[in-house]
Amino acid sequence: MHILFADDEKNLQELMRTELPRMGYRVTVCPDGLTAVAALEKQSFDCLLVDLDMPGMNGIEVIEKARSLRPEIEAVIMTGNPSQETAIAALRYGVFDYLTKPSRLADIAGLMGRVKERRNSKRQLAALQQRLRLAQGDAKLVGTGKPMEVVKKLIAKVAPTESSVLVRGETGCGKELVARAIHDSSLRADEPLVPVNCGALPENLIESELFGHCKGAFTGADSARTGLFEVADGGTIFLDEIGELPLAMQAKLLRVLETGDIRRLGDTETTNVNVRLVCATHRDLEQMVEEGTFREDLMFRINTFEINVPPLRQRPEDIATLAKHLLRRHRSDGSDEDLFTDEAMELLTNYSWPGNVRELANVIEHATILCDSLPIDADDMPQSFGRRKLRKELLESGPMTLRELEVIAINRALQRNEGNKPAAAEELGVSLKTLYNKINAAEEKKMAG
Repeated sequence: MHILFADDEKNLQELMRTELPRMGYRVTVCPDGLTAVAALEKQSFDCLLVDLDMPGMNGIEVIEKARSLRPEIEAVIMTGNPSQETAIAALRYGVFDYLTKPSRLADIAGLMGRVKERRNSKRQLAALQQRLRLAQGDAKLVGTGKPMEVVKKLIAKVAPTESSVLVRGETGCGKELVARAIHDSSLRADEPLVPVNCGALPENLIESELFGHCKGAFTGADSARTGLFEVADGGTIFLDEIGELPLAMQAKLLRVLETGDIRRLGDTETTNVNVRLVCATHRDLEQMVEEGTFREDLMFRINTFEINVPPLRQRPEDIATLAKHLLRRHRSDGSDEDLFTDEAMELLTNYSWPGNVRELANVIEHATILCDSLPIDADDMPQSFGRRKLRKELLESGPMTLRELEVIAINRALQRNEGNKPAAAEELGVSLKTLYNKINAAEEKKMAG
């Protein structure tokens, strides 16, 4: 941690110049406020330790200037005359704490340790927020084609209401983004949105996760826990893959949705929560009702308003826009017009995308890692993606002999590896000798034909 110390007392200057490094900190010592401001203009510091009463520019003025130059800096005041005015000024400028003179070295060390802990906590929080943003992705619904315009209009209609919403669609098509868009456009936008993947919850812990538990409610419950419904109180709870909930849990969920009352495991009292429900599934709930694996009354309760998210193969006009949007999450270089070569974009737009937007995101991320500079080329795509596209082309090309299929696979492997036969053989999983034999056999047949 780099500390900027400003005080007009020479003995304190020397003390800090000696003792702060012994505590494990870097220090820059300034004899007055003007010199401290000049230092702040040139470099960054983690903490400003400043005397309140200095000629020319006092400590509060230095802190005020520091806040405009380095908003993230922590500030500590030293003063021999603490007063109510000092405390008010300290609060106004977000001062972390203040020391009274004369100060013991132990007090200074303890305070600097707390400053360091706060700085570390802020960095960890920023890192976690960044990881959360990356995990969630951009909440913007990308696409201008007719299928997505229909989805956007439905969101605009239902978002301001309190109605429950069921979002249907294949895996990876963006159901959670729709849920986020509903929440962000609702009257609850300033309250929490709590996503829950029902399919990822262990069956024996689902009730505890959703509704919480008291200490000692079951083996291993060493402390009380707040359930996710309570966390979402006032906001929106998003139950993803609701079709995966066991029947017993469906009955308890229905009771909560009808009354708003939840009861923690091991508790005798109920708590009322006010949450809006958005659910999602890729399952056919009507068929599950017929099979007896999903409660009909729960389906009616969650399906007040339905939104169907189209798979990516039904919105080919959005693929190019989506690909560029996903690429910009990883790379900021290159002009928007030259992000992909024509060959790469043709490869993307002509593929059926069985994994939907999630599969497209994975392909783009792989390509951004592999390419050194934009634009992305077809060679930057995952080899498995090329093989999937080849399988699609083969299915659409009609009946073929095994030899014809081999020739197509060999030619594609040679193209991807720029004619490098050892690399092509490795990709195809055959020996180099076998590859040469098959190439020669194909050439002989071609000449004979």
